[in-house]
Amino acid sequence: MTDWIGETFTSDAGWDHLETLVDIGNRMAGSDGERRAAEATRDAFEAAGAREAGIEPFDIPGWTRGSAAVRAGGTEQDCIALPRSPAGSVTGELVDIGHGLPEDFEADLEGCVVVAASDVPDWYDRFIHRREKYYRAVEAGAAAFVFRNHVEGCLAPTGSVGTPDAPIGALPAVGVSKEVGTRLARRFEGEDVTVEVDAESGPATSGNVHADLGPETDEAVLVTSHVDAHDIAEGAGDNGAGTATVVEVANALAARENELETRVHLIAFGAEEVGLCGSEHDSDRRDPNTVAAVVNNDGVVRGRTLKCYTHGFDGLETAAAAVADRFDHPVATTPRLGPHSDHWPYVQRGLPGCHVTSETGSQDRGWGHTRADTLDKLDPRNLREQAILLTELVVRLAREDVTVDPRDPEAIADQLEAENLAEGMKITGDWPY
Repeated sequence: MTDWIGETFTSDAGWDHLETLVDIGNRMAGSDGERRAAEATRDAFEAAGAREAGIEPFDIPGWTRGSAAVRAGGTEQDCIALPRSPAGSVTGELVDIGHGLPEDFEADLEGCVVVAASDVPDWYDRFIHRREKYYRAVEAGAAAFVFRNHVEGCLAPTGSVGTPDAPIGALPAVGVSKEVGTRLARRFEGEDVTVEVDAESGPATSGNVHADLGPETDEAVLVTSHVDAHDIAEGAGDNGAGTATVVEVANALAARENELETRVHLIAFGAEEVGLCGSEHDSDRRDPNTVAAVVNNDGVVRGRTLKCYTHGFDGLETAAAAVADRFDHPVATTPRLGPHSDHWPYVQRGLPGCHVTSETGSQDRGWGHTRADTLDKLDPRNLREQAILLTELVVRLAREDVTVDPRDPEAIADQLEAENLAEGMKITGDWPY
């Protein structure tokens, strides 16, 4: 029976929910906007036909943006504070270290204001996350960290700092556009500049949205996304689209509920952007023996072709290939590890999880984490097509005759070492082994 395909391809449920999320405005973790987004998502799950839709609150270290400035040579250059930057004003010699590769931090950076780009060169063997660059600057004794976008368009990048043990960072951190960063290096390198951040931090509350479909089995396929977003933009692609896609998938699964042989548990996490807080909260409390698989949607809809990080779980690779074959529609897969979204708290424990994103022709975030992450960048066709493919993937994973074997956490650790990811995770305090 294929009626559900036509219904999904003509449905407005997901796109309407995406518009609801972006129109809320600020969905920063712990904010009133995040709470409203969680409530709207709970209501959308319930409207889709899911049962026991509700929100589980949890405490987080809150952070609220104030003003920020880079003052150099009598000028003030545009910037934004990176979330969880501490408040403060520091002055030091401006040093542009280029891409911020590990070897770039071997220079004498004591007391300096360090500028590092958001990308890595094509020839380098791995991506270096923003937080790794930040904490290398901390280790080098820098006074402040300036994160320069490599994407043109006068767009300052955001993205949190902080570690699980010390949620507020160790030194002031700001993001600047490629144009501002280039100007700073050209005019003021070697001169004293001042970085100022005004921000407030303290206790706050976030929440995870939960709902169920299918039979009431102990074991469940977790279908996830995150509902929070950075406060500087609509958060359309990151990750309104992921949550909207889960809503669309929920509607399609409700139409196929009699085909589900294992419970499907929907979760829209809170506080992903400030350290995977929502998924850490859930993973710590969930019996690992009840997790059949995790299908995490973060970065979907931005391109037409789905891409699945299957993290070395052969059963996930097989399931994705079967979906692509059934619909004669490409689904790109990679067995490599990706430790930077809400699947990770489960995968690091050896639980089978895939990170579903989309191919955009670029390894970077594109418009994500900037003011340009807006609804006009997305296409409802992509959302509907991908919801169809993901619905089929979830139904397949929920079959009793489909089992995705867990992995030994030591094998996950070994793969992180082999893929040159371990060093950066140890620097950022994210190494769990």
